[in-house]
Amino acid sequence: MTDRRKAMIAKIKIAQQQLQMADDSYRAMLARLADGKTSSTKLTLQQLDEVLAEMKRLGFVQKPAQKHGRRPQPKDSREALMAKIEAQLATAGRSWEYAQGMAKRMYKIEKLEWLDYEQLHGVMVALVYDAKRNGRPA
Repeated sequence: MTDRRKAMIAKIKIAQQQLQMADDSYRAMLARLADGKTSSTKLTLQQLDEVLAEMKRLGFVQKPAQKHGRRPQPKDSREALMAKIEAQLATAGRSWEYAQGMAKRMYKIEKLEWLDYEQLHGVMVALVYDAKRNGRPA
């Protein structure tokens, strides 16, 4: 099975969930569009395209992949703080861009790598406060 084929089948399954389509309705739609086939793994690429087009017509909206960004590379003295920030971001499901934005708002500095120890500590403390405020472990 090719990567494109796997990706298309995954999109179809995501669309099925997003549209809250019951399994019997989903299989009936496949049978209608794909010459009686009731499994997405048995479809050709053209049939998979047709199924995706039908699901988009029914209201499926493909969301862009979430980008987490690149982890900043600080000096060794700040590595422990950066690890704590990384853990807080992962727990909150946020990206490195979120922390970069905090640094910019708090200190008017564009990148986390450019913060000194005290400023980086301030960003980490702000993330801890956010975790407590939202009921996540700090």
